[in-house]
Amino acid sequence: MRHILIIGAGRSATSLIEYLLQKSEAENLHITIADLSVALAEKKTNGHPRATPIAFDIFNEEQRNTHIGNADIIISMLPAHLHYEVAKDCVKHKKNMVTASYISPAMRELDAEVKANDLIFMNEIGLDPGVDHMSAMKILDEIRAKGGKVLLFESFCGGLVAPESDNNLWNYKFTWNPRNVVLAGQGGAAKFIQEGKYKYIPYNKLFRRTEFMEVEGFGRFEGYANRDSLKYRSAYGLDDVLTLYRGTLRRVGYSKAWNMFVQLGMTDDTYIIEDSENMSYREFVNAFLPYHPTDSIELKLRHILKIDQDDIQWEKLLELDIFNDDKTIGIKDATPAKALEKILSEKWTLSPEDKDMIVMYHKFGYELNGKKKQIDASMVCIGEDQTHTAMAKTVGLPVAMAALQILNGNITLKGVQLPIHKQVYEPILKELEEFGVIFHEKEVPYMGYNPDNVAS
Repeated sequence: MRHILIIGAGRSATSLIEYLLQKSEAENLHITIADLSVALAEKKTNGHPRATPIAFDIFNEEQRNTHIGNADIIISMLPAHLHYEVAKDCVKHKKNMVTASYISPAMRELDAEVKANDLIFMNEIGLDPGVDHMSAMKILDEIRAKGGKVLLFESFCGGLVAPESDNNLWNYKFTWNPRNVVLAGQGGAAKFIQEGKYKYIPYNKLFRRTEFMEVEGFGRFEGYANRDSLKYRSAYGLDDVLTLYRGTLRRVGYSKAWNMFVQLGMTDDTYIIEDSENMSYREFVNAFLPYHPTDSIELKLRHILKIDQDDIQWEKLLELDIFNDDKTIGIKDATPAKALEKILSEKWTLSPEDKDMIVMYHKFGYELNGKKKQIDASMVCIGEDQTHTAMAKTVGLPVAMAALQILNGNITLKGVQLPIHKQVYEPILKELEEFGVIFHEKEVPYMGYNPDNVAS
């Protein structure tokens, strides 16, 4: 029997665990689900005879070495900063490893050791990063195979709420980590390239410089730039591309409204608010506004943000109940970002009957036989319920499939890897279609940004 160790049984692991348990008899697998909460691990195994739930402390070196040493392959679904502890032990015990997280500098430094031990550490094989890499590389490789030269590549992804559960003015609810949403875009200017020109968007301008796109059957979306669109330029073989832009998808109007919080300073995570545990929502808002002897908080905020009382932006703020003087932040030593997250979580948490939705959109511009062409590719996946979410499916299934492919010897690349090679993406994308993760591609007229080649 072949042993798979899954470390971390959180929301993203649901579909991953179910997939491997369904395959366990045919593939002769035994799956150990390790989590700090043994109750959570037990819930995910649901008494399956080929699964063992265990309480697991990632900082317990003896326990880590025992269970990693006894497994044939390790899947780490831990928070990204904890993968390195697992990775070091995987090298020591000569075990292959799979994660859904971005490759950290520390993980990258292990590449030579991983190769020397004839191992595969497959990273970034969840949703974003993951499905985006695989679906993009498939089409890029197809364009190159027929002799095309890639001119433009844009890629957007968003975790959103399904249309049937979209019932607030923001057209948004938290489908994943709320903290990441509140802090999105911080940490440096967004950088990308358009028509051969490097472009930069500082954080304070990020949510007012958006791209718009239409996804057939689901309407219009907007995308704001990711912090570093150029990160994968060489990995994708796009060193000479004229336009490279990666972004996050939201419904149209979200970014303009979110920018109100940015301009007020409510997304700042660098300092602590005094007496935050006793501060009311109304006092929190007022803390970012100038003193005035007669004007109300509402009037001061409208003046600062230059919004009228009949503006939809104002309605969006009212919907969040942020002027309530009876509700308190209730968090000791909260930063503005933590306080804002608390307020938003009250209104944007998915209800038990709500469904989430993943939308991914790629645009490829290329030249073939002297003619400019364009391919648009989109994928929409809607969750079933709060357990089988679209996010859990699109993050967990590729991880599970990659682990099985490695275990069966079908993925042979050694070292610290991305899923950008045909032997990885081809079988996984094909199998994902069976689970409703399907990309629809269509040829459209080439638009580009600068068809007349004027200075930009």
